[in-house]
Amino acid sequence: MGDATPAQADGLNASKGSGADSPETAVGACRETGSGAVLTGASRECGRWGAGAGRSRRFHVVGCGGERGGGVAARDFYQVLGVPRNADEAEIKKAFRQLARRVHPDVNAGDAAAAEKFKEIGEAYSVLSDPQKRAQYDQLGHAAFTAAQRGGAPAGEGATGFDFGGLGGFEDLFESVLGEAFFGGRSRRRAGPERGADLRTAIEITFEQGAFGATVEITVPRTEACAACAGSGAAPGARRIGCPQCGGRGVLQAARATPFGQFVTRQACPRCGGTGSVVERPCAECQGTGRTRRRRTISVHVPAGVEDGARLRLPGEGDAGDRGGPAGDLYVDVRVAPHAHFRREGSDVVGEVTIGIAQAALGADVDVETLEGRLPLHIPEGTQPGDVLRLRGKGLVAVNSRSRGDHRVVVRVEVPRQLTAHERDALRSYAAQRGERVDGADQRPFRRILGR
Repeated sequence: MGDATPAQADGLNASKGSGADSPETAVGACRETGSGAVLTGASRECGRWGAGAGRSRRFHVVGCGGERGGGVAARDFYQVLGVPRNADEAEIKKAFRQLARRVHPDVNAGDAAAAEKFKEIGEAYSVLSDPQKRAQYDQLGHAAFTAAQRGGAPAGEGATGFDFGGLGGFEDLFESVLGEAFFGGRSRRRAGPERGADLRTAIEITFEQGAFGATVEITVPRTEACAACAGSGAAPGARRIGCPQCGGRGVLQAARATPFGQFVTRQACPRCGGTGSVVERPCAECQGTGRTRRRRTISVHVPAGVEDGARLRLPGEGDAGDRGGPAGDLYVDVRVAPHAHFRREGSDVVGEVTIGIAQAALGADVDVETLEGRLPLHIPEGTQPGDVLRLRGKGLVAVNSRSRGDHRVVVRVEVPRQLTAHERDALRSYAAQRGERVDGADQRPFRRILGR
């Protein structure tokens, strides 16, 4: 849409100021978006200005993007984030995260274009992530917001600085979406209690311990609350005061000039750790930290039936919390050593038994090794090599259950390598009766056995 026509300008009902160059305001339409907007008069030249009929004054569409100065149009917020207009909240957040990580000033030090892009995507996300603001934007475009509402500079003045604190809460916005780690930690730590860090270690147990459960003692180095000061970090009778280095703010601020103004960075105060306060006289035992390193012996209960690679959680056995916060947890990775004779398949234990030819053919009762010792096993007549027999309920206990698996026995049939003369004759007789050809079948002793 072009500048306001004379007819349109006549219908703007402009109200003049006191001077010849005083601003005039009226209602018109942005030629970029076509949306309704408030027109404000001023003396600056801008590609967004439209002349009223019979007037030398110009009108600027507030909120249409001309307030960026130099006649540069504000880009559509959906185009800025690269999402369609029907994108849901998750798509918008994902696009914002990807762009913010790519153009963050800390990643692109000295890149003025990246700094401006970073500001632009933050502005777009602050609107599109808010359902109410997004609805207004979808209806009216940029005209739905004044420069002050969007956290930018006043109309026509351009950007005077790049400080997250002046962008309508962008600092919290970026940190909440991208996370603390991307920005090197919060600018100021919370003054209240904080939970301690989680710890992780590993143990190795025997196959039998994994099968029946066990209690294993481990030694873990961890941070604990200082016993001398009860975790306060202060010497007896000392009190906490505001940090002299940061003035109690918990942050240190540095500024650097860019083509777009001043870029301000913040970091946690190294003296107070971002809390904004220090103790007058620190505890001699912990040097004011309120915590000390200790090696603790902890009993770990390993449940029956635990599998190799399982992870156990011990609540409250991690590092101590800050300022009275709860301790973290201890995670224990379990490694189950292999057994010399058994292997595990689910809740079943698999072993082997070796029997002779006659036992396999005629059947037998044998003893087999299990996790509970030697137990009797019946070999049915005609058992074949590789057959699997079961001892019901003699396997492993399922974790957090009373049910047990089976002990499976794989049958191996042993063929004798050396035979006595009598054994040879007996086997030849057996082969002859079954019509099987074997070595030495035509020898005379064998014929005498058959009566031939």
